[in-house]
Amino acid sequence: MKKFRAAIFDMDGTLTDTIEDLRYSMDKMLEHYNFPTITLEQTKKFVGNGARKFLLRSLPEEVADDEILVEEALNFYNEFYVANCTRSVKPYSGIMDMLTELTAKKIPLGICTNKQHGAAVTIAEKILAPIKFAAVSGDEFKLPRKPNPTRALTIAQQIGVAPEEVAYFGDTAVDVDTAINAGFLPVAVTWGFRPRSELVNAKIIVDTPQEILDLINFVR
Repeated sequence: MKKFRAAIFDMDGTLTDTIEDLRYSMDKMLEHYNFPTITLEQTKKFVGNGARKFLLRSLPEEVADDEILVEEALNFYNEFYVANCTRSVKPYSGIMDMLTELTAKKIPLGICTNKQHGAAVTIAEKILAPIKFAAVSGDEFKLPRKPNPTRALTIAQQIGVAPEEVAYFGDTAVDVDTAINAGFLPVAVTWGFRPRSELVNAKIIVDTPQEILDLINFVR
């Protein structure tokens, strides 16, 4: 069985259930401009490609081309979400046990997400504690978003592990494509925001965090 020496995770829909806080923050922005709000199911479909894409998908079509409004609304949303990103968020069932076991095996852990970098760091430090991550990479100005593999490969380099020795975990096709583009093992999880049918290009699909430990040979 092939051995893997590091694990890198998406955050939203993979490690943490952030959907309510994402919807709440976007709805606050929409209410501010007297636009129709969105549902949880819409939120699950709209997220995954960064805050700007989430915003554009949430705005009424007739205003999505108004660049001044979009920038203003994006600033409103980003500031509100970062300030409220731990309001309702929690790890999915079994995540903390899985991360604890990987830590006990001395497997380096990383997070690569398209959510705002500040929010990603806050959630990692406050919600996923006491787990320590070797690197947390969120969306930052001028850095490419997933499925571009640049940030994920930078994490692997920081950890000191070759791409083919990294397993990458996510709940969307964006995550699967990121892993493939980076040369990682692409592992999809089914407890997140997207249906199983979107995850067919993953090498492995898992239904519980425990399966990550059962199906992948992590060694240090």
